[in-house]
Amino acid sequence: MITFIPTPIGNPQDITIRAMKLFEKATLFFCEDTRQTKRLLRLLEERFDMTYPEAEFISFNEHNGAVRIEEFASVLDAKEIVYVSDAGMPVISDPGQLLVAYCQAQGLKYDVLPGASAVTTAYAASGFEEGKFLFYAFLPHKGKERASALSEAMNNGYNTVLYESPHRLEKLLHEILAEDGERELFLAKEISKKYQNYYRGTAKELNETFKELTIRGEWVVVISAKKSSEKSFSFAEVLKLDLPPKPKAKLLSQLSDKSVKEWYETLISK
Repeated sequence: MITFIPTPIGNPQDITIRAMKLFEKATLFFCEDTRQTKRLLRLLEERFDMTYPEAEFISFNEHNGAVRIEEFASVLDAKEIVYVSDAGMPVISDPGQLLVAYCQAQGLKYDVLPGASAVTTAYAASGFEEGKFLFYAFLPHKGKERASALSEAMNNGYNTVLYESPHRLEKLLHEILAEDGERELFLAKEISKKYQNYYRGTAKELNETFKELTIRGEWVVVISAKKSSEKSFSFAEVLKLDLPPKPKAKLLSQLSDKSVKEWYETLISK
């Protein structure tokens, strides 16, 4: 049995009793970082009297995930296996998806425990009205890929959640400012940790605020959807927009009877 278990994103008290019981009986751990997992288990042992498991700890990350599956294929249905990422919900923005897909393809039994997630925690804290949102994880680091992804995130019609590292957060705020200085943003720093903080305002306001701050820690950024009261483009104007095919196809589909897929195929064939 393979169980995917979320771990605290900050405060260790967010661990669940069910998670600790499964940790205790596990004989094999697949970990994003074995050192981080062992530190967490020792902490749980010291603070909550959890029994430290007699288990094998194996790294399972974006570089070796496929190799690990091949190496351990023969025991995946015979051992009590736990998969954990460094923090938060496994599989979300990490290589655990490979293992889930393998279990499905091979008919192996697996389970996913509910638990801590920076995405849903930050969105709940944002106070944005819509219950619907899109999750974009980390944007590409630079170049056309980053510009294209950010443009799509800001023009998809939904509130959008991003992860961002501290050394690129200032760059992201400048990029959003250049696109739309009045766009409403919510930023969550170090969720559930000692220095947790929330910031909400327009891109213009937050760029000013962050000039006075030392940016550290892990960040979740929520970008509000473009308001319907903002200028709507005509069909001809959308065709002229310098946008990647995917977001342009979405806009065109809203102004016509064609689907997004039909418009996308039309745009890339030109």
